[in-house]
Amino acid sequence: MEQNKALYETIFIVNNTIGEDEVKAVVAKFTTLVSENGTVESINEWGTRRLAYPINDLTDGYYVLVRFYSEPAFPAELKRLYNINDFILRSLIIKVEV
Repeated sequence: MEQNKALYETIFIVNNTIGEDEVKAVVAKFTTLVSENGTVESINEWGTRRLAYPINDLTDGYYVLVRFYSEPAFPAELKRLYNINDFILRSLIIKVEV
């Protein structure tokens, strides 16, 4: 592992009303994007869970947690891509202190 790479965790919630195949496609798109721009440590699909509060009148979402190593510039780009995707309800990216 290179010295300038850091460990990050991201969790994102996909709108599960778009259908199972489309949810899998969105999850695959973002997990592939992370693996192309860093080193994936783990991908944990939590599946459909109830949201703590309604988002856009939805009460459930499909949760995915990804731990990865990447350059410091990549999380900002990932956040930008989350924000422009209509199927991502919420997302969070944090740097993990090791």
